[in-house]
Amino acid sequence: MITRRRFLQLLVTLGVAGSTVPAYGFGIEPLRDPAITPYRLRPPGWPGDLRLKIAVLADLHACRPWMDPDRIAGLVARTNSLGADLVLLLGDYETGHRFVTAYLRPEEWAGPLGKLRAPLGVHAVLGNHDWWQDPDIRCTGHGVPRAQRALEAAGIAVHHNTAVRIETDGPGGGFWLAGLGDQLAYAGVRHLRRNLRTGADDLPGTMAQIADDGAPVILMAHEPDIVMKVPERVSLVLCGHTHGGQVRLFGWSPVVPSRYGNRFAYGHVTAPRDMVVSGGLGCSTVPFRLGMPPEIVLIELGDDPPGA
Repeated sequence: MITRRRFLQLLVTLGVAGSTVPAYGFGIEPLRDPAITPYRLRPPGWPGDLRLKIAVLADLHACRPWMDPDRIAGLVARTNSLGADLVLLLGDYETGHRFVTAYLRPEEWAGPLGKLRAPLGVHAVLGNHDWWQDPDIRCTGHGVPRAQRALEAAGIAVHHNTAVRIETDGPGGGFWLAGLGDQLAYAGVRHLRRNLRTGADDLPGTMAQIADDGAPVILMAHEPDIVMKVPERVSLVLCGHTHGGQVRLFGWSPVVPSRYGNRFAYGHVTAPRDMVVSGGLGCSTVPFRLGMPPEIVLIELGDDPPGA
């Protein structure tokens, strides 16, 4: 039998927990230093002797106070310290929620990103918010988003339904890097212009640029749902967008912005294609994270070198 004293103790405990969890989710976890989440993979079609280290950043959602230029500069320094061969940015540099003290101009977040360094370059795709938050895109329903112009001005290659072959110095030869246009680019303005299609993506057109040379392919795509259409020619798909649900407990997220729910919410997926979905760095909708801290993904491809 629960005594009156025990009952009051339980009420106090629940009250403290009820206030602590929101405080942590709003005030601590979104602002944590990023975890470095490692993956060692050899996906189908990837040569064992083609060893490649990739650092992946996704979903900055730059704004004050959550993701200001100083914090972005810190993320850049941390990424540069990892010694990656290639740095990939997977979209959503603009913020999409109103819980801010100030929005950032594109050059304010692109400037720090321009200090990213990697021997094989820094490459980017855009995300849905980079289209939705652009006032010119909202007015006209077309054009180049300001986020793309800012990234390119900072010296970062932006891929929009394009593919490039990248050569390496090692014995494994080169590989293809493809970047898909955003799959939800016009979803935010279709109510203004109903003749618009939803996405700016062109997967067949992107794949058509890749030569039949046997070299493996990495595909950057902001949203993970495209993996259902990706051909076998692609060894690895890299995505963001979901934030791991922002709330993730015991490997499950209650809300995931994907038609496939938790199947493509987070982490390494092996079917229908090998894919890594980043949990991202910033926040969308509300600045709240619980069980899904900010992360920089570090992927090592290929077999371990002899004697490792």
